[in-house]
Amino acid sequence: MIKIGQGYDSHRLQDGEFIIIGGIKIKSKRSIVAHSDGDILIHAICDALLGASGKGDMGLYFDSSEKYKNKDSSYFLDEIVKMISKDGYQIVNIDATVVTEEPPISKHANKIQKNLSSLIKINREQINIKSKSNDKLGYIGRHEGIEVHASVLLEKK
Repeated sequence: MIKIGQGYDSHRLQDGEFIIIGGIKIKSKRSIVAHSDGDILIHAICDALLGASGKGDMGLYFDSSEKYKNKDSSYFLDEIVKMISKDGYQIVNIDATVVTEEPPISKHANKIQKNLSSLIKINREQINIKSKSNDKLGYIGRHEGIEVHASVLLEKK
């Protein structure tokens, strides 16, 4: 059986020095406002994995308590990958788009893919990361926020 999942995350931006995308720290004049480390790419992938496996969303498993404050998002990803693996699913591929005006994510895509493949324990070729601007439109165009759209394909072993 093959199942598709879609994930989405967005966050406000504030003045800062870096953002974390896919576990990679990227120099930036804006930082992500979040309860955890704000890694919206990992959050969107987590929701896509949970959706494809029929297990809801991250909010069902990880709340906004002190337990998860400033938590490295790789923790959430690891827990969710274990959960779906226990149910017999394996990841076929992940495709994600980071929507932001700055910083440009494309030049970091290879490093992000390499890191995610290491975290998830799949081949780098199974992960595709794209970056798009919002052509100066809306909250993204005004540098007020950032968002990610992610899709995953799972196969039941």
